[in-house]
Amino acid sequence: MDIKNPVESPVTFNLHRLEYLVAFAVTIGFILWHFMDINWFAAIGLFLYIDLIGYIPGAIAYRRSPDQRIHKAYYVLYNSMHSLLSVAAVGLLWMWLIGPEWALLALPFHVFGDRGVFGNFLKPFGLPFEPEDTPLVHQLTAMLRRRSATDGPVPLPYDEHPATIAATAAAPAVGVNR
Repeated sequence: MDIKNPVESPVTFNLHRLEYLVAFAVTIGFILWHFMDINWFAAIGLFLYIDLIGYIPGAIAYRRSPDQRIHKAYYVLYNSMHSLLSVAAVGLLWMWLIGPEWALLALPFHVFGDRGVFGNFLKPFGLPFEPEDTPLVHQLTAMLRRRSATDGPVPLPYDEHPATIAATAAAPAVGVNR
């Protein structure tokens, strides 16, 4: 993934998740180390507010929608609440108004867990709100695999790899019918 190609292969996606799993494990270590020092009411509240505002409303709307299409505001809520920037802002505001405390570990615990354990990153408007197989994503993933299927230099050119040519010719233009 780079600035001109903001897409990941399954391998780079799993490596990205692994980074968050390590951060999640570090957070768990701090939680266990300071277990008796944590204000658990505050920690539970800090953990839950992210999903109560950012996920639950969109999940309900998604399940109630006959075609699973929902307003962009639900995506914005999800992305805002699950952003490391917003949880950092909440943590800083909490420390300024209330003071620093170990309950704030609930914030990175939530976000690192979502990303590392569940593989849930920020949600783009062009994909379903909930995880769902998407034909266009499968096509892109298959193309990335084909272009990396060599012992020689990678990536293979689009137009010179027989599998890419055959798949491109055989595959209809697939979009997400929503």
